[in-house]
Amino acid sequence: MDLIQITAISAGLAMDSFAVSIVAGVTVEEMDHRDAARMGFHFGLFQWLMPIVGWFAGRGMEGIISRWDHWVAFGLLTFIGVKMILESGDLGKERADVTRGVALLTLAIATSIDALAVGLSFALLGVSIWLPSALAGGITFTVCVLGASFGKRLGRSFGRKMEIVGGLVLVGIGLKILAEHMGW
Repeated sequence: MDLIQITAISAGLAMDSFAVSIVAGVTVEEMDHRDAARMGFHFGLFQWLMPIVGWFAGRGMEGIISRWDHWVAFGLLTFIGVKMILESGDLGKERADVTRGVALLTLAIATSIDALAVGLSFALLGVSIWLPSALAGGITFTVCVLGASFGKRLGRSFGRKMEIVGGLVLVGIGLKILAEHMGW
């Protein structure tokens, strides 16, 4: 596998995290550079770590992981997306900050489950995981910081309507993951 293919796979893995970062930028009212960097760090960390975990799990665990990974990602993303949609009309209510705590960890895991499958695939193909994993983590960090900044501008321009769109995007990503794994 050459560097162009590895970079393309790594960039592809980062796209779900990028979309979620845009949504976070839209919904977190006081998003600053530290919040964007924290999101980028956590998403990048999991995009770096999950292929390594998948690679080491190898063939023995592939059947178990591949039976459930898409359902876990779908459930986590749908839960957070629906919650965002429901909260979009609550003008006075304080929202959960998806750049911190359990919400951030949940999103980082949900968007990196496909990276686990890539790691499994690389193990089966006999491809070293270290460069692809490092590229996935670095690219993810970069696009997440940029996505959060872009989302913040969108939120300022379009207000709370973007929260509904953001929630729908999260549910859509969950459905996309589910559809890809179910062969729809």
